[in-house]
Amino acid sequence: MDSSEFNRIVDKYADVVFRSALSFCKNKSDAEDITQNTFMKLLKSEADFENDDHIRKWLIRVAANESKSLWRSFWRKKVVSFNDLDKEPEYIDSEKNEIFAEIMKLPEKYSMVLHLYYYESYQCDEIASVLGISESNVQTRLMRARKMLKDKLGEAWLYE
Repeated sequence: MDSSEFNRIVDKYADVVFRSALSFCKNKSDAEDITQNTFMKLLKSEADFENDDHIRKWLIRVAANESKSLWRSFWRKKVVSFNDLDKEPEYIDSEKNEIFAEIMKLPEKYSMVLHLYYYESYQCDEIASVLGISESNVQTRLMRARKMLKDKLGEAWLYE
């Protein structure tokens, strides 16, 4: 891969990779590290990509694997972070900001499918391919995640 093609891919997909990593690890610093590692793997990779969509899926899959590797590492198991999330993305609408905060509080397997489905506009079959799980598992996770959000946001709105 030549440097101009690599730079084009980084410019186009850096934000997608970062947001995917952030939805996995829920920590800005770790997400930045995962993003950097993902693009380093792309630079070293000799994969032939069919199109930009193939590149995007490959990058998200690598980011997911890097996130899982980070959570399995000895360092992560023995160290506690002082600042899990420095600053959430700011939305114009405070309701969207509240929803994002609740999504980030969900377990990783639920927050990732919600992120890919709603923020990255992937279909269930594409999410299944990216995460290496069955399509029915993706649909189940989406259903459970929506129910968790409904329960949390419903309770929060009752007390306002």
